[in-house]
Amino acid sequence: MAWVKLKVTFKGQALEFEMSQTGSLAVVTAIIPCYRCTATLERAVASVAAQSLVPAELILVDDCSGDDTRLLMQAIAAKYTAGWIRTVLLDKNMGAGSARNAGWAIATQPYIAFLDSDDAWHPEKVRIQLNLMLNQPELALCGHTHQILLKDDLPDWKLQTDGGKSIARPISKWQLLIANRFVTPSVMLRRDISCRFLEGQRFMEDRMLWLNIVCSNQRVARIPVALAATYKSGFGHSGLSAQWLNMARGDFGNYRRLLNSKYISHIEFAALNLFSAIKFLRRLVIHRFFSDKSR
Repeated sequence: MAWVKLKVTFKGQALEFEMSQTGSLAVVTAIIPCYRCTATLERAVASVAAQSLVPAELILVDDCSGDDTRLLMQAIAAKYTAGWIRTVLLDKNMGAGSARNAGWAIATQPYIAFLDSDDAWHPEKVRIQLNLMLNQPELALCGHTHQILLKDDLPDWKLQTDGGKSIARPISKWQLLIANRFVTPSVMLRRDISCRFLEGQRFMEDRMLWLNIVCSNQRVARIPVALAATYKSGFGHSGLSAQWLNMARGDFGNYRRLLNSKYISHIEFAALNLFSAIKFLRRLVIHRFFSDKSR
């Protein structure tokens, strides 16, 4: 296998990676949905290239951004080994889930790993997660924990893990119904599963996919090691994660779909909606409390 040294610049700092000219060692397709993400996309791509086991391909999907995102995608692709980055350009804005589906549809590798354009991976993420998936081929989906970074740096914290094999824990249907156990950039799954993101769903579409997978009796596991970074807080900050009402509505819609598919009963449906409403109200109270204290 032929390898080349690759140098790119991130935040004015020269970063050096080793990338294969003939294909990566990792049988993984990384997919990043892109929507008006010129401020963060380069960081996300750099975190994929910095993997100790580099994915075979990276697919960038522009969700009809209408700004300079497509130009940046092309410029970033030109910096890396030819053919490693593939781009998909959507002519209609459909949301991140549909953009991920578009990348999934052209993926060539047996495993898919998702990353959002404003997040980043720890350098050991693919190696650890793929090791688990290969050693437990019955797994349909695996996720892990994450850290929230306040500085615009690539993840580099020290890990203590054996590769996930002995510490990965199965996740049940009810564990996923009560709480979303996986942020999207933590998920790796088998390409050949039949479930997909619901086309056009814009909120909690990731959780809907995880729930469809586990409710259809496919195995799901979680590694309790932080292998990804997000750069926003779950409470009180801008972005999709702060739009609590839309997230609650997304949950309600997800529970309705599960009810219609007979994955949950009417009593369970009512209980889950009540629980979701309480979570929404709790977030509002916490936000109001800390807002008042900061004045």
